Amino acid sequence: MSRVVHFEIPATNPKQIIDFFVRVFDWKFKQFGANDYWIAETGDPKISGINGAIMKRLHPQQPVTNDIQVENIDDAIKKIEANGGKMVVPKTELPSVGWRAFFKDPDGNIHGLWQANAHTK
Repeated sequence: MSRVVHFEIPATNPKQIIDFFVRVFDWKFKQFGANDYWIAETGDPKISGINGAIMKRLHPQQPVTNDIQVENIDDAIKKIEANGGKMVVPKTELPSVGWRAFFKDPDGNIHGLWQANAHTK
């Protein structure tokens, strides 16, 4: 079984959105390398929930996405396409971290796929 493990919130002004979530929900953020990408810690890791990130918006229609972790991203892509889904961003490697891709479900909602690199587990 696969589950949602991460979310991303695109922002035109990431600093403003980060400040909002810090003030309203007490989330903690840490920039990921030198990228316009900030990892969000959303609460106590002992309590059910997921963490995510705020990132610099890449295009005007970029939606909030949830990443679904899978054991094998290539197999998941085949299943998505065989069941009426459509890939919108191909499988991309994040060196030493894992692989990502994005797809639309049959209703047009965009989701992320995530396969962690076996060496980072």
